[in-house]
Amino acid sequence: MQTAIELQKSKLFEVTLVSDRDYLFVYPISIWIPVRAKEFEEVKVPLAKIQKKYPFNLIIDKVTGIKASESQVICESQVLSYDYLVVAFGADKMQHKGINNTLTICGKPEMSIALRDKLDALIEKGSGKIAIGFGGNPKDKSAVRGGPAFELIFNFHHYLKRKGLRDNFELTFFAPMEEPGAKMGKGALKMINTMFAKQNIHKRLGKKIVEFVPDGVIFEDETKLESDLIMFIAAGTGSAVLTNSDLPLSEAGFVQIDNFNQVRGMKNVFAIGDAAAYEGPEWTAKQGHIAEMMGRNVAHNIQQIEKGGNDLKGYQEHLNILCVMDTGDGAAFVYRDSKKEIMIPMPIVGHWMKLVWGTYSKMTKVGKFPRLPGM
Repeated sequence: MQTAIELQKSKLFEVTLVSDRDYLFVYPISIWIPVRAKEFEEVKVPLAKIQKKYPFNLIIDKVTGIKASESQVICESQVLSYDYLVVAFGADKMQHKGINNTLTICGKPEMSIALRDKLDALIEKGSGKIAIGFGGNPKDKSAVRGGPAFELIFNFHHYLKRKGLRDNFELTFFAPMEEPGAKMGKGALKMINTMFAKQNIHKRLGKKIVEFVPDGVIFEDETKLESDLIMFIAAGTGSAVLTNSDLPLSEAGFVQIDNFNQVRGMKNVFAIGDAAAYEGPEWTAKQGHIAEMMGRNVAHNIQQIEKGGNDLKGYQEHLNILCVMDTGDGAAFVYRDSKKEIMIPMPIVGHWMKLVWGTYSKMTKVGKFPRLPGM
């Protein structure tokens, strides 16, 4: 989306955006749908509204394959040709045994509604056991997404407490790694563990997940975490569309790129965000603001190539972890790069800051507010 906007603003190209749904989903604020702090419609931005401000061509269709050797994108209902191609359709999720017995906040947008309805049913019942966790991909450690799991369990705690039902619910956080959240830095990890203890949130860590069953999670040591609701964010893996393409892929199935987001060996094909194989420090994680930075870089780089210039912009020097981890009644500002780690608790005000950011993010996409650098 960011690339399409920037290229359209340049007025140098005929820009076509292909999407399999007609709206942009603002995932960072979708954590509030299950606790009824946001309605589903409030988290959507219709693509038609963005297109009205930046009149690129818009095609609602599903991409099924890419033939870069022939400069073609294969869709369900048509074949498209291009001079430049930007692949930014995200990633698939690793398929754990019994994954259908879980719901996720980082999958299809509609799952956020399913989570809300499941939680509503447990609240109506008056008690229950809730398990929230995330997994990793050993073939690509950057493909993990744990922040929303932390935010969701803290928001669940706050929501149930407000309803006077917290003591009737058992909340458990689970992950196969010993220290989930370590990518964010020592300060953030310490804060998370302190909040778990303070809020009576149990932990099941360091054991490989063998299977999800309707009433719980089975671990490698044959123990079982019983649960009435399982929210699990599986790690990313390469999109199935990429297996039907001639793009070079990493071991985990992501598109191999150089520092300028150019696909290896291809001058006119770029990959952005979750679809791309990142190269960076051990703590590198795929986040939305990094994808947007890549999007702006790629728009700049395509213009440079078209003009015969060589002032290309790279992504690696800008890699960082940045998030406002919402807790329902506050938040924590977390930042990490190759030089520093920052964690700043923001009781009360942090929650409102993230709410304001959600509105700001949607307004910038439709051109009603200028995008501030780094935000």
